[in-house]
Amino acid sequence: MKKRALISVSDKTGIVEFAKKLEGKGYEILSTGGTIRLLKDSGVQAIPVEETTNFPEILDGRVKTLHPKIHGGLLGKRSNENHRAQMEEHQIAPIDLVAVNLYPFKETVQKPDVTQDEVIENIDIGGPSMLRSAAKNFVDVLVVADPMDYEAVLEAIENKADSYAFRQQLAAKVFRHTAHYDAMIASYFQTQTKEEFPEIYTVTYEKVQDLRYGENPHQQAAFYKTSIQSSATLATANQLHGKGLSYNNIQDANAALEILREYKEPAAVAVKHMNPCGIGIGETLAKAFKRTYEADPVSIFGGIVACNRPVDLQTAEQLRSIFLEIVVAPSFDKDAFDLLTEKKNIRLLELDVSNQQEQQERLTMVDGGVLIQDVDRKEVQADELEVVTDKKPTEAEIADLLFAWKAVKHVKSNAIVLAKDTQTIGVGAGQMNRIGAAEIAIKQAAEKAKGAVLASDAFFPMPDTVEAAAKAGITAIIQPGGSKRDQDSIDVCNKYGVAMVYTSVRHFKH
Repeated sequence: MKKRALISVSDKTGIVEFAKKLEGKGYEILSTGGTIRLLKDSGVQAIPVEETTNFPEILDGRVKTLHPKIHGGLLGKRSNENHRAQMEEHQIAPIDLVAVNLYPFKETVQKPDVTQDEVIENIDIGGPSMLRSAAKNFVDVLVVADPMDYEAVLEAIENKADSYAFRQQLAAKVFRHTAHYDAMIASYFQTQTKEEFPEIYTVTYEKVQDLRYGENPHQQAAFYKTSIQSSATLATANQLHGKGLSYNNIQDANAALEILREYKEPAAVAVKHMNPCGIGIGETLAKAFKRTYEADPVSIFGGIVACNRPVDLQTAEQLRSIFLEIVVAPSFDKDAFDLLTEKKNIRLLELDVSNQQEQQERLTMVDGGVLIQDVDRKEVQADELEVVTDKKPTEAEIADLLFAWKAVKHVKSNAIVLAKDTQTIGVGAGQMNRIGAAEIAIKQAAEKAKGAVLASDAFFPMPDTVEAAAKAGITAIIQPGGSKRDQDSIDVCNKYGVAMVYTSVRHFKH
């Protein structure tokens, strides 16, 4: 009996050549819809599925392969005498190979102004069913969901190398493929129904690339992206220059982009170990970066810089003067690009940061599970600040307080940020107590602390941080408030003539 292959594909890349080669190896080809038209037009003697099922395609093509003569041919175990007898009784011929890929659900969802009817009609039913049936019976059926595997399958058939392990590998790929497809559909409907934390949370990612290494050179790592990209992310960035990215590079670059999102003015952000070591805004990108660099000219060495304006020559000259791992920007002027690419190891990433949209949830892996929370998108406006001290902040101080508040949100807790003239001048990150973070930030700022403002990501449990700030010359403080000992901190501020405002919002970042 001739072997039979069932071919029904949405992505028709390479399918004609694949079918012709199968035909040349003695396979009888079954097919459906647009695929059979293409194959016949290309000279392949394909047989319509309805000639096997004796049942036409119905319901606008919604039903064509959902039939016992198809799924019996896929699921029947050749080594099982009872299966063989039933297949013979019901005139079900075995199907030995399935090449199927699915309706373009992802591409449909991403179309602008797509309707729900269009989305629903691009949910494939017959395709996943055939793939899953074939994959379940992989011992007897070769199953191909990826056009990239056509050549390997043909070689395996030619060399009789379609071993158990090879077939099982193809089956595993199919189940990943169908799980990925179903997860995208589940995600779409979850968005439509606005269920924030459903009883089952399904996520799926597509591989972007293998990374040079993980957090350390002895750890392997890879970069995956969310399947449906609706905005500019690192997964969609265009790397213009430099060696491949590492795990830490991507973590730091992502942290820089998250901070950059806070500022509409020309801004530059420098990040080390996922904490900002410098943030500056200015009338031009060159002025903004100058403030970023001067915020901490030591820590920026080997850091990542993200900019929200095209990099011009004036900015590039500053960037080139120091060692940086990565520069991310919407674009690079030609003369700026030529200058920066003289340094072979710097990575230049082009990314339209104006199209960034914060993801809705953040996932954190823990042993045996995952934590999911809303992303911290809370903003505070000037008119929402509560002045709690005798002294009120000036307009200039309010501008710096809000600038620092946006920055401290992205610093690991316990977090303190000092700022002056829209420039960070001291950052205390990730300390076990708040006074420790403040002492680091104040020491870094040194004389610049005089006349600066301080932002704290959470309330002051004791007035020691306020005391240290006042003695360093800080003139205004922004913090959430809410401590049982708030009045102690207010009293210290009043003693030294420091203005303090409450936000009633905490920004812990673990």
